[in-house]
Amino acid sequence: MMMRTLISAVACLAATTAIADPGDDVRCREIGFSQSAENRDMQAFRSFIDADARFVSNEVLRGIDAVTEAWAVFFTDPGPTIKWRPEVIEVLENGTLALSRGPYRLTSQNADGNIVESWGTFNSIWRVNDDGQWRVVFDAGSPAASAPDDKAKAILEADDDC
Repeated sequence: MMMRTLISAVACLAATTAIADPGDDVRCREIGFSQSAENRDMQAFRSFIDADARFVSNEVLRGIDAVTEAWAVFFTDPGPTIKWRPEVIEVLENGTLALSRGPYRLTSQNADGNIVESWGTFNSIWRVNDDGQWRVVFDAGSPAASAPDDKAKAILEADDDC
């Protein structure tokens, strides 16, 4: 009887594992990462960043402290706001590394107090850590060369189903 129970438990675990979608996990982590910035929650934001992270822009930021120091402006009120959402998710076959790419919108005020929107594309590389959590290990973004199309706007305005 105990052996039958053990076999049933293993079968249920295997079925659950087979149903899990690492791409969906990464998509939801990326959305949660953005929401941490949208909600100005620095502690949550830090939890999405790999200890060995590299964020690349005009300079390379290395590690959680350097990234959060550079991003601190997004966590002050009234600072600029940023929102991003993944459009493309690709996960390696072994399920340990993933790419997330999509549009971002940065909203700030200019010297005259007018609201200014800037758009672009982000690229994040996610890695599964020893604790089973996906964390950003590489991140880079680039400004858009032109105004966003309706598809990019729709991605940012879609309901989050995570």
